[in-house]
Amino acid sequence: MHYVDNVKERKFVATIDGYSAFIEYSVEPDIVILEHIEVDEELSGRGIASELTESVLLGIESRGLKVIPKCPFIKSYIEKRPEWESILA
Repeated sequence: MHYVDNVKERKFVATIDGYSAFIEYSVEPDIVILEHIEVDEELSGRGIASELTESVLLGIESRGLKVIPKCPFIKSYIEKRPEWESILA
């Protein structure tokens, strides 16, 4: 999934069929804190939250950063996929 890092608003944003999904984040040195995920209701039930989470985690990993998942959805997503435990801060 393609997403844009809106650094000014601290959001990873994806647009699908004219609707949006985003993950709000904050940063510390070498760590991205994933605060909250939100998907427009029109996209509900399509797996968009999981797809965006996977894409963002891949991007964070490729930059050599660690992650702290404060968002319950993202925390659960990582807990169900042990391959992502290596990027936890």
